[in-house]
Amino acid sequence: MLCIYNTSIQPYFNLATEEYFIKNFEEDIFMLWRNSPSIIVGKHQNTLAEINLDYVNENEIPVVRRLSGGGTVFHDLGNVNFTFIKKGEEGKLVDFKKYTQPIIDVLKEIGIDAKFEGRNDLTIKGKKFSGNAEHVWQNKVLHHGTLLFSANISSLTEALKVNPLKFTDKAVKSVRSRVTNISEHLNHPIDIIDFIELIMNYIKSLYSDSHLYKINEKDQQKIQQLANNKYSIWDWNFGYSPKYNFQKSVQTKGGNLDINLDVVKGKINQIKFYGDYFHRSETEEIEQALTGIIHQKEAISLALKSFEIENYFAGFSQDDLINGMF
Repeated sequence: MLCIYNTSIQPYFNLATEEYFIKNFEEDIFMLWRNSPSIIVGKHQNTLAEINLDYVNENEIPVVRRLSGGGTVFHDLGNVNFTFIKKGEEGKLVDFKKYTQPIIDVLKEIGIDAKFEGRNDLTIKGKKFSGNAEHVWQNKVLHHGTLLFSANISSLTEALKVNPLKFTDKAVKSVRSRVTNISEHLNHPIDIIDFIELIMNYIKSLYSDSHLYKINEKDQQKIQQLANNKYSIWDWNFGYSPKYNFQKSVQTKGGNLDINLDVVKGKINQIKFYGDYFHRSETEEIEQALTGIIHQKEAISLALKSFEIENYFAGFSQDDLINGMF
């Protein structure tokens, strides 16, 4: 087994790293890695329905879609991610308990009684510290999980706070749980680097064929190419979302405006405006201009650039209109 400590903290690069290894290496792999503050959404989720977009934009937090299903998670440098990539028999690849048991065993060695609960969570005293997901590719499984060690829980909560009434879709929804940090349960404090080393040494002791592998320059180039062409682009991170309906009400001195969007493959398929606002020009012109535009603030702003919004929605600014679509 190849044991890898990926020292990159770039989320686009790190998510691309997993795909690169599962598709290009025959060996079984165990990898530990961390991300700078970022939001990682499940493959089958509606990204906008999972994140607090204003908070994400204000704090310039990258949002990245991963290969595996499951719910959305917040990463920062106080969170350790672990990845297993292993070959196996068809029908026997998915096994959450198998790949989380080593983590439970490591924690037991440092005096923490962790448990596997529900479908894919690890908990301490009923509070979640690890969420896990899996992705099957050919005869391999990629199992990865988070380990909240000293994560910023308030940032996690704020980044994933969203109004569920805005969206109607069939995408997989995240289930929010009470969470805790591993560091809060230690009898003797250790830092996160020591914790990473502890896990790596334990995994190496389990596999007689294990040896350290360092990501080389050739690997880096190919991973970066994958990050540039897939993991850092809007089409994958937002456009891949299942079709959804978005609704929001905006109130200004000009009155009430209800906005209803149908979005397919990340693009506005249909948009309708309702309300008690006054207008001098027909709002259908705005609806037509936005049909086919990607559901993204910058793209919508560009599409509305030539319109005098006050003529269509008296008492509303362009910002009021755009903010009403997110």
